[in-house]
Amino acid sequence: MQSHTLPGGTRILLTGAPGQVGGELLKSLQPLGEVIAPPRTALDLANPASIREAIRAIQPRWIVNPAAYTAVDKAESEPALAYAINAEAIKVMAAEAKTLGAAVIHFSTDYVFDGTAAHPYTETDATAPQSVYGASKLAGEQALTNSGAAHMIIRTSWVYGATGKNFLLTILKLARERDTLRIVADQHGAPTWSRDLARMTAHVIAHCEAAYAHESGIIPASLTGLYHATGAGETTWHGFASEAVRLLAEREPATRFATIQPISTAEYPTPARRPANSRLNCNKLARTFGWTMPPWHDSLREVLAGLEPPAKP
Repeated sequence: MQSHTLPGGTRILLTGAPGQVGGELLKSLQPLGEVIAPPRTALDLANPASIREAIRAIQPRWIVNPAAYTAVDKAESEPALAYAINAEAIKVMAAEAKTLGAAVIHFSTDYVFDGTAAHPYTETDATAPQSVYGASKLAGEQALTNSGAAHMIIRTSWVYGATGKNFLLTILKLARERDTLRIVADQHGAPTWSRDLARMTAHVIAHCEAAYAHESGIIPASLTGLYHATGAGETTWHGFASEAVRLLAEREPATRFATIQPISTAEYPTPARRPANSRLNCNKLARTFGWTMPPWHDSLREVLAGLEPPAKP
């Protein structure tokens, strides 16, 4: 990654620092300037006044927003809260950014699509969310797009990391406890390591500052808009789980792990509908910023190599 320092005294406001992506961004953005990551008590995305006060007090040059309401199934019964955090908060954030002349990098999701396409989705494909979560995230995208603030929206999918609550860590835990795991095998996408997203974000900000800082708005109009960023390649949830357990077994040959059995989406009903196709075409990111996301299986291997084995009883 290119190494650049932003203009003296530059502040980057980071939301959601305790989260998977936020925690990695907190580290990746440090070389670029002063990163300020307010706790929820000081910046509550469900409270518009809190957002305004925090942004006006911090006066950031960049606002990086990975925070979101991400309880996909719970959103079906809490639509008001999902929209407050995923849409209304972004509208407020964007308005403040425009007033300040700050730039916003906002993270979104593959759930804005209906998942029926036969190809990896591009940024120009029609959206059609099938869940409250997806619809609320799309509303946030639209609020930012229509705000007039300099911005980039990063859509991603299947995010995991070495900390927090995510599919990978759940599978690794259950694989030690059970004989069999039944995992959906007809939903296709690309696992995305939170650290890869953070590294990409730092690269994009550094690129904009190096090439366009002399222009008004930090991000020129030609770069404002949507980008897709996921791990390279594709798999299914079953394939992801199987590869994770296989790599774990290589490290711990004496340990007996669960057998991973494929099932259909119909065999694992959930309150919110999942896209059958979550694949995102990331060519625009590579074309614009010269950044290619690593293959998902390479990142998975790196994550597993860094995990400490559980303590023996």
